[in-house]
Parts: sequence; structure tokens; C-alpha cells
Amino acid sequence: MNFNGHTPNQERSWSRHAARYNDVFLDPYATDVVNPLWQALDAVGDAGAKTAADLGCGTGPLLGPLLGRFRRVVALDFAPGMIERAREQVAEADRARVEFLQRPMDDLADRVGTIDAAVAINSLVMPDVRCIQRTLEAVRACLRPGGVFLGIAPSIDAIQYHTLLLHDQALDHGMEPADAERFAAFHAEHRYYDFAFGRFKFRGLRQKFWHGFELEHRLARAGFRSITVSKVLYPWDDNFAGGAELADCPPSWDWFFRAEP
Repeated sequence: MNFNGHTPNQERSWSRHAARYNDVFLDPYATDVVNPLWQALDAVGDAGAKTAADLGCGTGPLLGPLLGRFRRVVALDFAPGMIERAREQVAEADRARVEFLQRPMDDLADRVGTIDAAVAINSLVMPDVRCIQRTLEAVRACLRPGGVFLGIAPSIDAIQYHTLLLHDQALDHGMEPADAERFAAFHAEHRYYDFAFGRFKFRGLRQKFWHGFELEHRLARAGFRSITVSKVLYPWDDNFAGGAELADCPPSWDWFFRAEP
């Protein structure tokens, strides 16, 4: 049985991970992360009179920053466990300004032309790209004229970059090439990835990972314009295998994008 590209099993898997979400995934909101999202949100004019949508809100880490900038916030997620955790992030005084929706991201027909700023942080990760395309088209339709779509998408390029650095690290420690390749593949967790199609599978979760050029392609195909793609930069820390030894290398990244309807 399929619900717009999301299976009940995926809803349960994401709900199951809600309590330890920040232990499993990189945190783009950490203070030592270089995140273009904040500047892009600050650039939204007259935000205090506008409505933002957190599409795929997860456990709700972005709700506070959005409520601090916008008049109203729509928080959407298809996993009930995520919605439950996100509700806990909203202070009682702000609850009247937040509308929670438990539904897939492509189910926005009743929101056409009502959103000024849509934000999707690591939520454009449906393994079926047809669902992603429907979602992008639905997001574009829900934006008012002059609106903006902002987001972060996990980078498959960064996994390959980490692999390169681990491979060099192993060679520098005297490993033979074949052993260095096995070392890099193991510690970069290649067993979880399909690099050809940018897919990730871990403990019941199935996700899409992105190349920057693919983001531009799919946003443009959905009718967005003025598309810019840049990087969210993560420091080498204990979230990465061998991070301490990679501290002097350029940082890892996810993709940040900004697009207009």
C-alpha cells in the first residue's frame, strides 16, 4: 500500500527515531556550523506580517527561530512521532500562532497561495523522485507572489569527499591501496549508500541524498526560478570517522538552496 510515495512503515520508522533524531543526523543548527539559512530568513522583508511553513518539521528545532521572525507558522510532518515532539518545542504563549499538520509534503492543495516562506530542512529525502517532483510542484503552488523556498538537502558528494580523505589518511599511515580502499569504504559507511542514485538506507529509514546539480535541475523542472545552491559547512568532529585527523581539511557539507516561484 502506498500513500503519495510514503509507506506506513516509513512513518513508523521516522516516528521511532524521533526521540534520538539529533543523535542520528547531523545538526545544521549547531553554533559551529556555517548555515546560510539564517541570513536568507533575515532577508525576508516584513516577515513579522507573513506566514512561514516548516515542511518536514521533524522534532521542531526550527519552530522557535521561525516564530521569532514570522507572524504565523505552519508545521508539517508525515510522521506522528515527529509532530508530537515538535509540539513540545512550542511555548504556550506561541501555540495559537502555529498550525500543525500531519500529512505528506506534497499534500498542499488547501494551501495554494497562502505561504510567504517555505522551508524544507533535510526533508526532501523521499526515495522516490516522483514524489519529490510532486512535492516541489506543490510547494511552488503554495507560495504567494514574491515568496521564497529555502532548504537544506543531504549531500552525496560529501560522502564521496569523506571517502577520499579517509583513503588518503589510510595511505599516509602505510596501508596498501586495496586495504586503504576497504578502510575508507567501511568508515564512510558505504554499506548504507547507493551512490549511483543517491540513496541511503539505515535502520528502516530510506532517504534521498543529492548532488548540487540535481537540486538545480529538479527545482527548475518544478517551475522555480532565481535558483541558487550553496553549502552548509560542518566542522570535522566526532560525528565523522577520523574527524580529529581531518581538522585541517576543508569542511564537509550539505546543500543549501534558495528559489522563487
